Amino acid sequence: MNILPLIFARDNNESDADLSAYRRKLRKQLDPFMLSDKAFVRNFRVNKRLFKKILHLIAPELKPRHNRGLKAKQKLAATLKFLAQGSYQLGVGNDFTIPMAQSTFSEVLHETLRAMQTKLLKYITLQMSEVEKTEARNYFYQKSGIPGVVMCIDGSHIRILAPNGDRVPYYNRKGYYSLNALMICDNRKLIRFVDARFSGSNHDSCIFSMSPAFKFFERKWRDGDKMFKLLGDSAYPAKPWLIKPYRNAAPNSPEANFNQRHAQARAVIENAFGVLKGKFRCLLGERLLRYSPSKCVRIINVCCALHNLCIMNNMPENDR
Repeated sequence: MNILPLIFARDNNESDADLSAYRRKLRKQLDPFMLSDKAFVRNFRVNKRLFKKILHLIAPELKPRHNRGLKAKQKLAATLKFLAQGSYQLGVGNDFTIPMAQSTFSEVLHETLRAMQTKLLKYITLQMSEVEKTEARNYFYQKSGIPGVVMCIDGSHIRILAPNGDRVPYYNRKGYYSLNALMICDNRKLIRFVDARFSGSNHDSCIFSMSPAFKFFERKWRDGDKMFKLLGDSAYPAKPWLIKPYRNAAPNSPEANFNQRHAQARAVIENAFGVLKGKFRCLLGERLLRYSPSKCVRIINVCCALHNLCIMNNMPENDR
């Protein structure tokens, strides 16, 4: 039976209570796992096996509320659909796979994001195994000729709605309101660190100098680990463990050649941004997150953790 017209067609005399009851009835009948494997990934950006893994982790944090009969599976599906498609609450609330009112979805999003951040942020870590370090050093040395590099650093502006109160700090040099999300990735495009707390007017160097990652790399170097270095652009501070390009290098000079190889190696973080925002389109530049800055930070953190889980579970980058 084709249920789409039944969901979206509403009689003028139909009350909100009638519509809510109808949605509850549909939720009992519909199951996201009824989708084909391809359609499931297209809707939720994770495959069914990974969905179940995430659900197992967060389900204890998700409690039934207001007798609406929403299961943890439905809450996770609704949240993933929102993160994936970049549409806002009204669109997700009308989706045939997870029908719920906009007000209900607002509560679901808040609760599920909190649970996902609590349980999934362990998949974002600067700690590396010996195998990971060796693979990263080999990758970056082949690209740049610089020994000891294991990660790259850069910032990415995430558009947000102008916040209430003091908006000025969030207005960036590109002419829109944003959070400047500092990220560090490795050779596999795994996001090893994210700090999205800072407003768009903050400079990359300032954000990094105040971040736990700065202290982490500084401590590594002081403790004698000279083969644990970062590649960064010229915006970052000069440190023995942070390799930057030369400024104003003359054409065809050794410095210019170094800069070219440096850029080739550091391109992996730009590629990581592209994969992250391609899968989770709520972060795309033409969109904007219509929430408070603190909630936007949570959304960014969760998207980064999901990005890593997709890589760790060998999901193709083009599963969009």
